[in-house]
Amino acid sequence: MSEERLPTRSENFSEWYNQLVLRSELADYAPVRGCMVVRPYGWALWENITAALDSRFKATGHVNAAFPLLIPRSFLEREKDHVEGFSPQLAVVTIGGGEVLEEPLVVRPTSETIIGHMYAKWIKSYRDLPVLINLWNSVVRWELRTKLFLRTAEFYWQEGHTAHASEAEAVAETMQMLEIYADFAENEAAVPVVRGRKSDTEKFAGAVDSYSIEAMMADTRALQAGTSHNLGQNFARAFDIRYLDRNNQQQLCWTTSWGLSTRFIGAIIMVHGDDQGLILPPRLAPHQVLIVPIHKDEAERALVMEAVERMRRQLGGFRLRLDDREGLTPGFKFHDGEMRGVPLRLEIGPKDVAKGTVALARRDRPGKDGRTFVPQDGLDRAVADLLVQIQHDLFQRALTFRLQNTHQPEDYDAFRQVLESGWADVWWCGEADCEAVIKEDTKASSRVIPIDQPGGQGVCIRCGRPARERAIFSRSY
Repeated sequence: MSEERLPTRSENFSEWYNQLVLRSELADYAPVRGCMVVRPYGWALWENITAALDSRFKATGHVNAAFPLLIPRSFLEREKDHVEGFSPQLAVVTIGGGEVLEEPLVVRPTSETIIGHMYAKWIKSYRDLPVLINLWNSVVRWELRTKLFLRTAEFYWQEGHTAHASEAEAVAETMQMLEIYADFAENEAAVPVVRGRKSDTEKFAGAVDSYSIEAMMADTRALQAGTSHNLGQNFARAFDIRYLDRNNQQQLCWTTSWGLSTRFIGAIIMVHGDDQGLILPPRLAPHQVLIVPIHKDEAERALVMEAVERMRRQLGGFRLRLDDREGLTPGFKFHDGEMRGVPLRLEIGPKDVAKGTVALARRDRPGKDGRTFVPQDGLDRAVADLLVQIQHDLFQRALTFRLQNTHQPEDYDAFRQVLESGWADVWWCGEADCEAVIKEDTKASSRVIPIDQPGGQGVCIRCGRPARERAIFSRSY
């Protein structure tokens, strides 16, 4: 890994991000345009994300399954809004085994349609409901403009698909999964989010209502970090998903879908990272502690490594990385650990061994402010406490930043000014024509209509029509 400095975020935020993903070895560009190779360090981060989510899904009764990569083209055409929304992004297979296929096959952009086909076969009675299935897979959406993790032609995600006997159950499921995403984002990733409903223009193709968690990046742009959709009976009607109710009457099911993808890795990078590299939240970091032994000769090395082995046993409950590579200076190893965002660095040399102490350096507080000396005895407790503190401080710092950069302008001119470098929290009429004008004027879109509303009513920030809800507008990724 080169010691050449990154571009700073203030110089060029986009290039800072691109270089950081590559140089921290999270991912690399694939030979197919718009695709990425997730490297082992990036995959380890994704595995920690999937573990945190998967445990939450299973705790709420969901089970995992696998569905095919290829979907008959006719399936997508059954739900008109769905096919219209996804058609520009589809990758289509027309030849298989050297012969032209009777029906083209779509490489899945999402799985609502094939799920609907199978649920129609499986669900016959109210006793079969609810069906609560989650998939861990990849999907393909042929994006014109791509960026590692944030928007790639193929990306990894989970997609949940459920079927219910009533509208109330489907609505409850939609909101439950939104809250699970928010809980994960805030408590595992230390990323504060706003929970809210998407506008009709921004909602998922084929949904009755779409909800999302929105996070503010360090350049103040918004990132849609997870979505939960109430599909009503749209897909049940298209695929004839019916059940016999308790009164022996045929009823249409109510369905939902929800997903969070590797784009969330981009959120972690852009919310927490600094000009030295990644800063990873301890609960998700592939390595929570980096151990750097410091010695000048073989005698010192033997002394230091004996102490290191004792500490490794003491810290067995943490995810550790020992950097004992030969021929590299401690400074290079410090820089490498900082680039990779390891939350806590443990330094030990001969003097530390003699004193019975070690140096602990916090990644989120570079320099002297983040460096302390602690006794080797009780090191596990000191490390545990520091990691908890780092997790808490990362969240609070990100929350403070979002609050400082979210404004409530009183008129349209001020609104346009705010959107140059922040979020605008405003009364909005909710009409598509008004939203289109705002997007044309400002390059910003409605991100969410927050669930937490102040009550009362106001006038729309742009058109002056009566408004009963406030919305967050921002430029976004």
